[in-house]
Amino acid sequence: MQRRDFLKSTVAAAVAAELGMGKAQAKVPAHNWGKFDYGSGPQVTDRLNQGPFPQYPPDAVIPTDDVVMTTTPSEGAVPNYGMGLVTYITADSGTEEIKSDNIPQAIEDLARFPLGQQLYIRPTWREVQPRPGRLELPDYVKLVFEAAKKNNKRVGLRIQMSAPDYTHEAALPDFVLDKVPKVNLVVSDQESSADGKRFLENPHSRYQPRFDHPFFQQAFKELVEQLAAEFNGNPLIEFIDTFMYGFWGEGHTWPFANNPFPNYQTAERTWMNMLEVQLEHFSKTPLLTNTQPDFSRVGNSELLDRTVRSNNWIRSDTIFIENEQIEALSNRPPWIAALLEQGLPGKPPDPGAAYEGISPAENMIAHVIDVGANYFSLWNFHQINAKNLMSYYQAYPAAFDRISRRIGYRVRPSFIWSYRDDSYQGLIIGFANDGIAGVPGVLRVTVESQDGKVLKSGCLDAGYPLPGKIRQAQFVLPNVVDWKGLKLRAEIEVKGMRYPVRWACHQKLNDDGSLTLRPNLRRQV
Repeated sequence: MQRRDFLKSTVAAAVAAELGMGKAQAKVPAHNWGKFDYGSGPQVTDRLNQGPFPQYPPDAVIPTDDVVMTTTPSEGAVPNYGMGLVTYITADSGTEEIKSDNIPQAIEDLARFPLGQQLYIRPTWREVQPRPGRLELPDYVKLVFEAAKKNNKRVGLRIQMSAPDYTHEAALPDFVLDKVPKVNLVVSDQESSADGKRFLENPHSRYQPRFDHPFFQQAFKELVEQLAAEFNGNPLIEFIDTFMYGFWGEGHTWPFANNPFPNYQTAERTWMNMLEVQLEHFSKTPLLTNTQPDFSRVGNSELLDRTVRSNNWIRSDTIFIENEQIEALSNRPPWIAALLEQGLPGKPPDPGAAYEGISPAENMIAHVIDVGANYFSLWNFHQINAKNLMSYYQAYPAAFDRISRRIGYRVRPSFIWSYRDDSYQGLIIGFANDGIAGVPGVLRVTVESQDGKVLKSGCLDAGYPLPGKIRQAQFVLPNVVDWKGLKLRAEIEVKGMRYPVRWACHQKLNDDGSLTLRPNLRRQV
């Protein structure tokens, strides 16, 4: 977006309004995220002893041990929960964005696209609930869920309450529009009007409802209840984007200067209440809140802060964006996942667009890696189909392969020490993370016998192991004679749910992603 000139033109008015409102608001000022106190993250049950583990008196806590096995990084993509490349099926304008004469086949082709590990859709409220009382999912949404199940992928989604690229109908259902007052939006100058031409020409973009109206709030709560009954904890669902103010639910109505609320306090209170409704009902599925700065003055900073403090996740709608968003994305707590949405051009790759040998697509991918994202979108802006995605992969295979092999967390048991103490066998395991993000939750590790009996199970601290660092943990194994042949299995715990984790190591794994322990370290003389 080209928002900066418009922002400058409205700063004085915004400051004046702020001074006139007093201090009865919870707005969180811009801050550095690196040392900001967001707490210790999700609760850790069955916490493993994570050291230190000195061997020699007077500090010895274990007998002398030996490194008996090691693992090295995997070179391939690892399909785990909480990470991956996300194939967009729909985004801004529904199925009109899918460029195909056969929409069902196009959806199937996109779901099968091998580089994508998750799928994403963004239907409107009208599409999923045209009438009050129950959900009525459109056929294309049902097809996406069927294709996800068939291709062993999960779905992320957002429900739009404002869709400025839907020109044929409003995003809100008629039963809401007929009962809730609407406020027309205005632009401060003609120069800004030229920047936002596509919004200004769509009559459905020029108003916003009074979100604070009692009927709207009741209808919204019922919608969230129905969505949660269908999707909360659903194994096919990867995440849900939070409802935010304005266009696409991103938290703004640029280039319009006003919002539908009488004052900032009402706007912030309304949106915080709406976020709390979502947090209450989506108790098992992560919610992602956009890092959008509060251009439209509706309480975004408080929503973002509450999202992180509740151990939910964050996202951004582009990589080349305000420095405030880059700060949040790249310095978030390690247990918070981040999704980076960035559309590829909707036209074929243009070799002439490269600058100093780097194409726009390669530049984009490099910077998504720089901020340590868990997810990255595979999306041709307003020109969605699998052939377009494949043309970009064929043009820049090294860049796409690089991000598919680095995205998110990639954990493995790097060092495995064995020791014996009195009558029991013990293991110290040093876990590595070869990815670019922390573990977005809590990593649970279980040691099992060959026949699947659990011998010891426990968790690392939230977010660990961190990228590029080793996190050690102790496993005390009473009544175990020999460590060889034991299995090491991992899961990630997120909002009370557990998902299997496949170790990201070169060494051979079992079918379920677990590792059978065996000596593989040859001593060098």
